[in-house]
Amino acid sequence: MLYRKLGTTGVDLSILGFGCMRLPTVDNKADKIDYPKATQLLHHAIDKGVNFVDTAYFYHAAVLGQRGESEVFLGEALSGGWRGKVRLATKMPLFSIKHREQMDAVLQEQLERLRTDCFDFYLLHGLTGQTWDKMRDLGVREFMDAKQAEGKLLFPAFSFHGSTEDFIRICDEYDWAYAQIQYNYMDTAFQAGYKGLKHAAGKGMGVVVMEPLRGGKLALNLPSEMTPVFNASATKRSPAEWALRFVWNEPGVSSVLSGMNSMEQVTENIRAAGGGLANSLSSDELSMFDKLRIAMGTRKRADCTACRYCMPCESGVNIPDVLAALNNAAVWNDPNPWLTGYLNVDGKASKCTQCKACEAVCPQKIPISSLMKEAVALFKN
Repeated sequence: MLYRKLGTTGVDLSILGFGCMRLPTVDNKADKIDYPKATQLLHHAIDKGVNFVDTAYFYHAAVLGQRGESEVFLGEALSGGWRGKVRLATKMPLFSIKHREQMDAVLQEQLERLRTDCFDFYLLHGLTGQTWDKMRDLGVREFMDAKQAEGKLLFPAFSFHGSTEDFIRICDEYDWAYAQIQYNYMDTAFQAGYKGLKHAAGKGMGVVVMEPLRGGKLALNLPSEMTPVFNASATKRSPAEWALRFVWNEPGVSSVLSGMNSMEQVTENIRAAGGGLANSLSSDELSMFDKLRIAMGTRKRADCTACRYCMPCESGVNIPDVLAALNNAAVWNDPNPWLTGYLNVDGKASKCTQCKACEAVCPQKIPISSLMKEAVALFKN
């Protein structure tokens, strides 16, 4: 296993981290974790050098947004000496926090669920610019400072699902150990993106990457447009290894989280991590990712360049962001509002009044009004 420094913290993290959002379950019920199987996978990964484990309050909940079972599972799986072998991260459930005192109560609950006295890393979960402003005003920076002083958390961090501009602003408004961002070879300009990654790393922050395989879509059942590109490469790797190596190639990345739920996935990812050195891909290998993006671009619904000539929309629709989400859904044939980015669009397509003023100024002559109807039907909002 290879290790990298987590920003300026001095902490060495395995370049492969174990994400506990997609653990094996019983009867496909999210809140029914298969404890024996999941424990076997986790312990095997730790035995092979993985020293970074990530979970959250909501992971493996029966209903999205409720308290999940992932923390409880980890509390049991890391008992008996395993806790001392890993760096443990969990996250504050921001949607549940209404006032400062709740932060203390929730953190204490999580410590008990995870059977530990201190978290190595405590993250604000899924920040956007709006949720950061709310938490900052509630005193979350002072809370983090106090809990570090009390020895209940070592390093503060945050995960992110907003705009690049808000990401940079958040990085600059507190002394974070690391930022956790969605990043893969298809999402280099999505949310924080490459620009945000470079900004955080340039400040001495660690960068932890989630969704390196885009929820598994860069590993299994790939769109047919990708196959010829992989076949033409002189270097032969599995799609999953290609995706992981792309992220590890970036020296600003400290660790990559993978939600592994089978021994096959654990074994393949650990093997791939053995070659995950920064700047290790050749120019020819890197050019393959450009070809993959071009191939997948043919599936887009709108040739939007985000010039923003259509903005502001008098009805309040964020037209470029809606089109970007619609394109993401078309490329992957998946309307998941989280992965497409539609969940965090401020100005949903349902606000469209079909006035068509945007179409009159669009340089690309995109049929925006009809695509807004399509977005409403697809995303149900």
